[in-house]
Amino acid sequence: MKTAPLALFDSVRGCPKEIPHNEKLLSLKYESLDYDNSENQLFLEEERRMSFLGFKCLEISRWVICGLIGFLTGLIACCIDIAVENLAGLKYYVVKQNIEKFTEVGGLSISLILWAVLNSAFVMVGAVIVAFFEPGAAGSGIPQIKCYLNGVKIPRVVRLKTLVVKVCGVICSVAGGLAVGKEGPMIHSGAVVAAGVSQGRSTSLKKDFKIFEYFRRDTEKRDFVSAGAAAGVSAAFGAPVGGVLFSLEEGASFWNQMLTWRIFFASMISTFTLNFFLSIYNNKPGDLSSPGLINFGRFESDSVAYNLYEIPLFIVMGAAGGLLGALFNTLNYWLTIFRIRYVHRPCLQVMEAMLVAAVTATVSFAMIYFSNDCQPLGPDQSEDYPLQLFCADGEYNSMATAFFNTPERSVRSLFHNPPGSYNPLTLSLFTLTYFFLACWTYGLTVSAGVFIPSLLIGAAWGRLFGILLAVWAVPGKYALMGAAAQLGGIVRMTLSLTVIMVEATGNVTYGLPIMLVLLTAKIVGDYFVEGLYDIHIKLQSVPFLHLEAPATSHWLTAREVMGAPVTCFNRIEKVGTIVDVLSNTSTNHNGFPVVVPVAICGLILRSQLIVLLKHKVFVELARSRLTQRKLQLKDFRDAYPRFPPIQSIHVSQDERECMMDLTEFMNPTPYTVPQVYTAFRKDSLCI
Repeated sequence: MKTAPLALFDSVRGCPKEIPHNEKLLSLKYESLDYDNSENQLFLEEERRMSFLGFKCLEISRWVICGLIGFLTGLIACCIDIAVENLAGLKYYVVKQNIEKFTEVGGLSISLILWAVLNSAFVMVGAVIVAFFEPGAAGSGIPQIKCYLNGVKIPRVVRLKTLVVKVCGVICSVAGGLAVGKEGPMIHSGAVVAAGVSQGRSTSLKKDFKIFEYFRRDTEKRDFVSAGAAAGVSAAFGAPVGGVLFSLEEGASFWNQMLTWRIFFASMISTFTLNFFLSIYNNKPGDLSSPGLINFGRFESDSVAYNLYEIPLFIVMGAAGGLLGALFNTLNYWLTIFRIRYVHRPCLQVMEAMLVAAVTATVSFAMIYFSNDCQPLGPDQSEDYPLQLFCADGEYNSMATAFFNTPERSVRSLFHNPPGSYNPLTLSLFTLTYFFLACWTYGLTVSAGVFIPSLLIGAAWGRLFGILLAVWAVPGKYALMGAAAQLGGIVRMTLSLTVIMVEATGNVTYGLPIMLVLLTAKIVGDYFVEGLYDIHIKLQSVPFLHLEAPATSHWLTAREVMGAPVTCFNRIEKVGTIVDVLSNTSTNHNGFPVVVPVAICGLILRSQLIVLLKHKVFVELARSRLTQRKLQLKDFRDAYPRFPPIQSIHVSQDERECMMDLTEFMNPTPYTVPQVYTAFRKDSLCI
């Protein structure tokens, strides 16, 4: 955006102290992906040469790729889970031993410092690798994948380097005690795996395995990225059907029946792979009872029964989740605006992440220290790191169950701990503090997700809601409804999240209440503000194309929204003209109409023109070199996806006078809309 002159500059370094930001403007750094097959002469010739057996082999290759995507995504999820459990377990063990030591002799401030330092150290590592090595790995990555599947080319979003930093970063973030989860980044990780495997090579490592070359185009890559996102959801929640629906509801702009089956196959392989390797790690080979990274535990049928009179209560909880979600999103929106304007240097981003880690540890310690909610440590308790602190022998501090644990284990405790495990004050204080900690944490320059913090906040106030209603028999019921309401109020997912929650609980009894809760949360939340992912897409100034056009835009015609004058080429164009247009920084288009004197006859892409210039496909040279090799689609696929910039193509002065025939390479059937047609009809598309 052209707003740099308005910034306040540091007189010493010349760097802006404040970066003005307006999310209503669209950034020029984004370009659309080519989701329309260019059915030019080269493409049609290749299709004619391919036999029936060749098409069958391509279809088998698609299934093989989806299987590899599921396997590798599940393997990555397994590595993340094992690393987090070991690092977090070691940290909590050291801190627990230190607290128990100094509880007796005095000097608990040393335990607080130790906890804060360990948190800050883990988070510092995670923030440094993101801020200095790959900023594209920050956050959950779900908004970026939504944009990619929507047709927007997000820079560096599916690179191998992004995957490595994402995996290492999320391990450090969760082990560092931040109010984050490791489930959201799995969706991004699965998408990166899919984008790499489907191409049969790594452009980062400069290694080409000479396989899957046919799929080196945006159309095919999009379908595999959809499968990768679904496999990530499946690995995170043990919800293969939910993963398929997530890709359908939140991401994919194209769908068909065969794609559904392939995505479901990838999701099932992902879940099975994670199950299998975790069973080996837990010394229970073949035991596939832990389906995902987040395991809600088993909800037995007799403990999850509900009555008709409770449905209105669940709807009220959904409305409360929508209100709290809207508040969360609004606060996070203004916080993100502040970060964009003032916390834009990598060193400041790392310092902020370390500050949040230290504050999280300090607040957690203070809440545990001043809590007098002591509960008996019975045989049915499942706390991993019970803290006695100032409680009597045989008792543990209930506040520590929520704070002194990984978020996934805390959620499971709120769902399944017996009645009376928490008093109302403990749940109230935990909900309030964790709500603001999670809001502050989301948007830091670390790899982290918002799924688990949202579930944890909702489970806490949901259990509190049940206590206030004197429903002591089944506290997990209202904790589950609260978790669904809070998550739905923040991310505004309905269909896929309903199935994910049902699959994660392993019980379909609550299918209807969860659906009602999520639908209510979405309706109430949408009245105030958009979902969290949509907000962050707008904040990044991404030209995201929603399913429905704005309500007040249906009267606009194509002529009123298109720019003028149109930058176009003749069917036989001078090389110098093409080079000048591509080199002009003010003409940063990636597609150009090809015209004849009376009408448009095709569309040519910037990437195609660069390949043609690189191979000197000029009319004069073709006539003089009778033995010159004819350009094939393989030449375009070899250059995909990192086409060289026009500045790297050398064209001599003599070559500038040559002519280039675009007939063979342009797409002769582009989408067109007459200028008097409305521009935003569902059945029309403007170029």
